[in-house]
Amino acid sequence: MNKEDKIFIAGHRGMVGSAIERELRKQGYDNLLTRTHAELDLMRQREVEEFFAAEQPAYVFLAAAKVGGIGANSAQLADFMYVNMMIEMNVIHAAWQNGCKKLAFLGSSCIYPKLAPQPMTESCLLTGSLEETNEAYALAKISGLKYCEYLNRQYGTDFISLMPTNLYGPNDNYHPEHSHVLPAFIRRFHEAKVAGAEEVVCWGDGSPLREFLYVDDLAELAVFLMNNYSGNETVNAGTGKEITIKALAELIAGIIGYEGKISWDPSKPNGMPRKLLDVSKATALGWTYKTELKDGIRLAYEDFLRHGI
Repeated sequence: MNKEDKIFIAGHRGMVGSAIERELRKQGYDNLLTRTHAELDLMRQREVEEFFAAEQPAYVFLAAAKVGGIGANSAQLADFMYVNMMIEMNVIHAAWQNGCKKLAFLGSSCIYPKLAPQPMTESCLLTGSLEETNEAYALAKISGLKYCEYLNRQYGTDFISLMPTNLYGPNDNYHPEHSHVLPAFIRRFHEAKVAGAEEVVCWGDGSPLREFLYVDDLAELAVFLMNNYSGNETVNAGTGKEITIKALAELIAGIIGYEGKISWDPSKPNGMPRKLLDVSKATALGWTYKTELKDGIRLAYEDFLRHGI
């Protein structure tokens, strides 16, 4: 990317978009285009087309999305599919129409089959059934990355996709019902500590294995790939390390200082039994994560105390 070219960050107020903005500014990219939802509704095709025609961004980071945990995904299947499909198609299509040099599409590891061989390689996409609890979101993300691939193949664009594992860090969503598991645990154990609660009951049985990547590490990779990678196949972003949900809860409780009992409700869904990414492709390209989970959780908790309550 040239420092003088315009770079549009779609979703700059979210956790991922704000991290990408921080990383770009750290590297000296200052010609950044950002718009709030009130200024530009990415679900409205005409608004998106008019924005691209007027601003002519050379590069686009598509980080805007409707996201949430198991509860939100299960309860809002139609919303998760519709909102994400509209945002993706509008932005990607307008970028192609206006001759954008390069676009980076940010997806999710939930695109891979529920029972995919572990760790999951990029090539296992569409080789099996999806996890039911987030199928709608996964289908929307698959459509976005496939649209990028099809534009590359049909029109010669240079649109890439990046599939991160579970993310956490500054500017996360700590909503008590709509957040992902790690920020949800931060809020629940903090509130339990403050209230002096004797017990915290968590969903599932604690057995699923999950991988977590600090969002600033993802942002570094996103900018790196924009400068160093072109290809139709997506690139996985993760640590290559996993932890059970039970161990994660205990780790977060310890960092926060909650000393009560942690119980589990097996009547609630577990989600995918295991979801570990094969990150050898990103490693071969020259990237590796920097932030260990324990350190990242401490940073995330500090962010929660500043902004999440």
